[in-house]
Amino acid sequence: MASYLQIENLTKSYGDRILFADITFGVEEGDKIGIIAKNGTGKSTLLNIISGKESPDSGKITFRNNLRVSILEQMPSFLDGATVIEACMYDDNKIAHTISQYEQAVSTGDSNIINNAIHQMDAAGAWDYEDRLKQLLTQLKITDLNTPISKMSGGQRKRVALARVILEEPELIILDEPTNHLDIEIIEWLEEYLKRSRVTLLMVTHDRYFLDRICNKIIEIDNQQIYSYDGNYDYYLRRRRERIEAMAAELAKVKNTLRREQEWMSRQPQARAGKAKYRIDSFYDLKERSRVNLKEDNIALDVKSSYIGSKIFEAVGISKRFGDKTILDDFTYTFARYEKLGIIGHNGAGKSTFIKLLQGLIPTDSGKWNVGETVKFGYYSQDGIAFDENKRVIDAITEIAEDVVINGDRHYSPMQFLQHFLFSPADQQKYIHTLSGGERCRLHLASVLMRSPNFLILDEPTNDLDIVTLGILEDYLCSFKGCVIVISHDRYFLDNIVDHLFVFEGNGQIKDFPGNYSDYRLWTIERTKFQANENAKATTTTNEKPRTDRPAKLTYKEKKELEQLTADLELLNAEKETLDTLFNSGEEIPDIIEKSARYNELKDLIDEREFRWLELSEKE
Repeated sequence: MASYLQIENLTKSYGDRILFADITFGVEEGDKIGIIAKNGTGKSTLLNIISGKESPDSGKITFRNNLRVSILEQMPSFLDGATVIEACMYDDNKIAHTISQYEQAVSTGDSNIINNAIHQMDAAGAWDYEDRLKQLLTQLKITDLNTPISKMSGGQRKRVALARVILEEPELIILDEPTNHLDIEIIEWLEEYLKRSRVTLLMVTHDRYFLDRICNKIIEIDNQQIYSYDGNYDYYLRRRRERIEAMAAELAKVKNTLRREQEWMSRQPQARAGKAKYRIDSFYDLKERSRVNLKEDNIALDVKSSYIGSKIFEAVGISKRFGDKTILDDFTYTFARYEKLGIIGHNGAGKSTFIKLLQGLIPTDSGKWNVGETVKFGYYSQDGIAFDENKRVIDAITEIAEDVVINGDRHYSPMQFLQHFLFSPADQQKYIHTLSGGERCRLHLASVLMRSPNFLILDEPTNDLDIVTLGILEDYLCSFKGCVIVISHDRYFLDNIVDHLFVFEGNGQIKDFPGNYSDYRLWTIERTKFQANENAKATTTTNEKPRTDRPAKLTYKEKKELEQLTADLELLNAEKETLDTLFNSGEEIPDIIEKSARYNELKDLIDEREFRWLELSEKE
């Protein structure tokens, strides 16, 4: 494979805080690499250095000559006042620049300049750019190309930026949190596109399903170093666990040896006279190796909910409209004790409005909420922290409470409580406007939980949280003795937490689905297949001559096909089970990429043949 990018001995620090030191890795053609690390350990900084937005302290970055590179930023920027079409056609875009030069050449009337511009258009493949752009934006649910970017939501802006990146036809795409602010439908569209595409990827994302289904390589930043794993996210988890266990065993061995050598070094100098110098040097080497810190600092969510009674809330005939747009239409529902509800739907369908209506932050047009007397809401808003940006972290929390009472009997000062959320005494003196996205999320979470709520309402809580923190939050919510409503595009997060879903289908319609997101996704696939079959049957019935009501029997050819399908399914399932056993063995698999690709192919083949087998078996 051709080398696209080489990182050599890269070091970056801020003051006395080192993010990474002397890291080296390469990106080759066809790699789809996910970068994983805790918040604040250098993921986005690394991407910024590679993109040229920041400079390293030392080290070298080498791209292949003439490599086409595009970058999808976490918060895309556009020209002031630009519309969708202008942002894609006339912004900082190589193909758009070529089109602009051609238009200028035509206006000159000079045949030599025009011919040269035509050659440039041919080389860039720019003649049908606008048509391809409109088609792609339609797939991304952007239909009004004259909408000003300034009036678009974060998710819509992200989709415009995504279309711009894809149409540049880069060989390497650098993605910084590509799934943030996108609804699940668009995330799955992007997932399928990247799986099919041969483009090389280097990305930072906390979306674990996205990592698992897209990546063939994971790079972890940990303790200022990097560790590479040739496989997807699931493979990385297994290998990382093995690495940490091996390092812990090695550290224990080093410390045992160090204790013996410490006794020898503590003797009187004359007792050590004549001893080999290498042993003394070895002692200091052991001492340095023993300082490795394998302890992981994680937030401590040990806050229990306050008591919640049997009556939670009832929605009776709730309706809400904004002009011609209907959010709720005569909505009635009784919320149960300890219920955990996930809310999904397109951006703009009214998910955030729904939870604001519930809390009385927005008035209803009609209907009423009957909220229980013991209900104590804790609201984590995707709009972020409503703190004064010019206050220090400790001052902002102290304003809420100078004595934080947790679980009814444990008292913490604001400084002690913030340390549970990984804010060191030095971090607590930071001004809020200087905090990173992850730090803001942790501060927001602290401000919500310090009140010991018994009904948590979380609006997009997974944005900007690292994977480790997400896992801790999931565990906390699963054991939370209260009620939870979660709006999220993180499918893994929803699968681990919710009992059922409200699917906002638009026009005020809400579907109550009994299950998690994966259950819902499977149901929609099966429903689509069923509807397609029904439509095909209806078309066939319309086009064919009327038949008797006698049920159709299998033809000789179909019997042979059914026998072959049965044999094929046995072989395919046996091969899949063999790969399952291999993947779960914990052993190193040299050709993991090929086997992973074959595993996915097997699942598709089994689904296809099982569907046909069911069709034929019904006719037996």
